[in-house]
Amino acid sequence: MKILNTRYGNGASVVVRAIYERHFEDTSHGFHPNRSCHTALRDIKATFKGTRWFIEGDIKGFFDNIDHNIMIDILRERISDERFLRLIRKFLNAGYMEKWTYNNTYSKTPQGGIISPILANIYLDKFDKYIKEYADNFNRGRGRRLTQEYQRNRNQRNALRWKLEAETDENRQVELKSKIAEMRKKMLDIPATRDIDDAFRRLKYVRYADDFLIGGIGSKEECEKIKADITTFMSDKLKLDISQEKTLITNAQEPARFFGYEINTRRSMDHTRTRSGLQRRSWLGTIVLKVSYETVLKRLQSYDAVLITQVNRKETLKPSSRKYMVNRQDADILAQYNLELRGFYNYYSIADNIGYFGWKFNYFMKYSMLKTLGRKHKRTVGQILEKYKDGTDVIIPYKDSKGNAKQRVWYNGGFRCKRFTGIYEDNHYDYIPNTMYLPTLVERLKERKCELCGAMGDLVMHHIRNINQLKADTKWNVVMITINNLHPVSQSIGNDLETSELL
Repeated sequence: MKILNTRYGNGASVVVRAIYERHFEDTSHGFHPNRSCHTALRDIKATFKGTRWFIEGDIKGFFDNIDHNIMIDILRERISDERFLRLIRKFLNAGYMEKWTYNNTYSKTPQGGIISPILANIYLDKFDKYIKEYADNFNRGRGRRLTQEYQRNRNQRNALRWKLEAETDENRQVELKSKIAEMRKKMLDIPATRDIDDAFRRLKYVRYADDFLIGGIGSKEECEKIKADITTFMSDKLKLDISQEKTLITNAQEPARFFGYEINTRRSMDHTRTRSGLQRRSWLGTIVLKVSYETVLKRLQSYDAVLITQVNRKETLKPSSRKYMVNRQDADILAQYNLELRGFYNYYSIADNIGYFGWKFNYFMKYSMLKTLGRKHKRTVGQILEKYKDGTDVIIPYKDSKGNAKQRVWYNGGFRCKRFTGIYEDNHYDYIPNTMYLPTLVERLKERKCELCGAMGDLVMHHIRNINQLKADTKWNVVMITINNLHPVSQSIGNDLETSELL
């Protein structure tokens, strides 16, 4: 069974993926090359603008209720080789071991199976295509109609513009320009389009594995009908059940929960200026991604890094030590905390409020680490800081297996909200997490060791002024971090190099 899962399963996965990958809908983001939770959230932020209702989809035990006969019938639509289909069925019926007991799998896909993710996507691709067709029939109108008040003010403004074009008197022109500016300022505080417009409807959809989110512009009654139609399709065509309790219809002003994020539509009427100086209501109707207080607290509790106490009947949070880590080396303790801190930031880095909750999370993790070190050495937090603090950084020296002196530095990269442009083209969020601690640039620089030749000395950074004179003909030009006066190639650039000592 193990051989079937690894050798044949891997081969079958490659074949099936080659056949189906190009036919999947763009709304599917789970277990696809160059797609992840972040790309799903990116599409929500980009395409759900103006949404009035969210439908949070929840399929009851999806992976445990995949019907094998329906699965084979779907595969038979594109694969005519019955021997290959029999191999897939054997894989589905391979069973599994639980507590040293063999269990048959008359439904579901094997947990941990190599081919299970791609089969799950093929199964739900029917639902993706159904929603695409449903949206085409549901959508109506080219845009929301203007409100009567906004339309009236716009007509008055246009009338003033026509008068300005025909006016020749300079004093009168100044007066008309002033009135137009006042009218424009007044219109910025008036809703431009109708919130409820029977002539305009939209349906947007994003899915990741068995979780999906639908954004709708329309009435709540229409969203309830969408939910009912989805339930019927799942039951009749795929033999799956939609959880009526967990599949929520949420007003877009309230947060909908999707992959640990809270998602809602912004209703701000605040003004921003464009590059040309014009004022725009850029935030109205945009999608906001947030990390919640409950999410941060739950993550801290999972790490045993926080202690909840009651002070004057109010809940108070305090960093707590992790006693199960006191037998580790100091540098290893810091490295573990850094891994967890970076993991939290990497996943929630696209949240609009990560700047606030990132620093909150950093505070509790940092002082939890300091308390853990204090518990180990029977010292106070202040004494631990006095020992390891260097300026604004916490630095713990250690020696590697070869006896070389190295340092671990507490994460100091900040918690800036990352934008989507060009940063998820080569993501690996859906693959096996990398739990190996890799040294940061600061730690590499503080080793005072040349990564090119291994020589020790004061490190310098060379900045290239004229990039067209830099040639990729030497390793030095690629590494860019070198030892002062040890590499003659640094003199070949001449005056085009500007050197500044880093240490």
